[in-house]
Amino acid sequence: MSPFLNPTFLIAILIALSFHEFAHGFVAKKFGDPTAENQGRLTLNPIAHLDLLGSLLFLFVGFGWGKPVPIDPRYFRHPKRDTALVSLAGPASNFLLAAVSFILLTLLVPHAAVSVDQLLSLSGQGSVVLVFFRSLLASLIFINLGLMSFNLLPVAPLDGSKIVQAFIPLRFDDAYDTFMRWGPYILLGLFLTEAFMGLPLLSTWIESIMNGALSLFSMTLGWI
Repeated sequence: MSPFLNPTFLIAILIALSFHEFAHGFVAKKFGDPTAENQGRLTLNPIAHLDLLGSLLFLFVGFGWGKPVPIDPRYFRHPKRDTALVSLAGPASNFLLAAVSFILLTLLVPHAAVSVDQLLSLSGQGSVVLVFFRSLLASLIFINLGLMSFNLLPVAPLDGSKIVQAFIPLRFDDAYDTFMRWGPYILLGLFLTEAFMGLPLLSTWIESIMNGALSLFSMTLGWI
């Protein structure tokens, strides 16, 4: 059975996906795009944001995605810049949720986990309520950082591809658009390469960012 099939991970998935997609829609609306709101996606209700395949990957692999929030760049005054900021809003919301969860976890665990492996193995004695909240906070950190890291991959249709696009010179826009169209096939190739050839390219990307974020959280609290 997958180590991710437990109640705290399920709760963490719902929270992380809801905030991620809501953040996209919220920032898009601030830039003048009402599309997400008009389609009922400007909400923290997780049912509105669940994607079947993305949710299953979360349960069995540990990372995945939600149903993309519809965005119409024609509403933006600066389409390239604003699209990048809207895309950045999702991963940024997950980073903030993970940071808050990390702070709360340090109140329950004397030495908070500073690596993905430590986070997954976090356990301890105490009341049922204490153990539940400790597990929930650890799950929130893991899921939010996993969602953030995966979406920062600069491959379409992930958020990272649109963030990078803001820095592509205009003369290379057509070439980058062509690259974006190959995005789903590149993602599929990364999944298959890891599953059947044992080359952990995708896992290495995700775990490196997650471990870096955990180290940043730990160092920041140490300075405080």
